[in-house]
Amino acid sequence: MNKGLVHLYWGEGKGKTTAAFGLALRMLGSGGTVTVVQFLKDGQSSELEPLRKLGATVYSGQAGTGFFSQMSPEERQQVRARHDDLLRRALETDCDLLVLDEACAACRLGMVDEELLRQAMLGRPAGREVVLTGRDPADWMQQAADYSTEMRCHKHPYQKGITARKGVEY
Repeated sequence: MNKGLVHLYWGEGKGKTTAAFGLALRMLGSGGTVTVVQFLKDGQSSELEPLRKLGATVYSGQAGTGFFSQMSPEERQQVRARHDDLLRRALETDCDLLVLDEACAACRLGMVDEELLRQAMLGRPAGREVVLTGRDPADWMQQAADYSTEMRCHKHPYQKGITARKGVEY
């Protein structure tokens, strides 16, 4: 019997979302179905449209919401309500792989219902793989993970003043 497992890609280094979307591509290439929820992102990342074209269902934030630290309390409340709604919708899909991008930060910042995240991980249907990404996962995420891969930054172009580049960082 195919038991779906939990993948956790976390840490300060680059590559968490890239690893998650690489797994999504692998699942789609093998004939599986994929649902993606992006938290705390504006839905403008370059990889989302190709994933959609390959059949993935993608739910993401809306452009113009800005960084968490720049949001008013009202904006934060609206974004959290949107995240909760996107996650609920994603949980209603029938998929082989559920990617919860930036779930760690969304949970830590209170920008998604933590119990709903727990349900996505711990109450998943048999056979469903779940991926969470983010910098600082909650202890319960670490404990529930079957795979836990820490991305550590040893060197990054940003340290030299090179900003994010389309097609590489987004």
